[in-house]
Amino acid sequence: MSRQIFITELDRERLQKLIYKAKEFKKGHDEYLRNLEQELSRAQVVPSEKIPRDAITMNSKVLLRELESGEEMIYTLVYPADADLTKDKISVLAPVGTAILGFREGDIIDWKVPDGLVKLEVKKILYQPEAAGELEM
Repeated sequence: MSRQIFITELDRERLQKLIYKAKEFKKGHDEYLRNLEQELSRAQVVPSEKIPRDAITMNSKVLLRELESGEEMIYTLVYPADADLTKDKISVLAPVGTAILGFREGDIIDWKVPDGLVKLEVKKILYQPEAAGELEM
């Protein structure tokens, strides 16, 4: 059974447009697009001003901990055009990006990797645009 995830109305709208454009113009990312569509379909959609302040939204900066190794990592979840691994900005279309979208502090995320399953804990939301009062319209 999956945990409830949260997404803002604006993020859902933008991500649906991204999926539509990617399907129309680019081939080869079908699995990633399907995964993102599945996440969007199961998410609880709320207005930006009502999103839980401890939920991972687009442009959130998060501290994750890999449960088995204890390794911690910080990522900012961004749209594909803004992705830059040298700055720890991961695309929502990357498997780990799709996996963390909408989860909250304390949640455990199952992230599928080629060697099996990695369990990540959302340790802390270091920055969330909505919590910082940066509500885009």
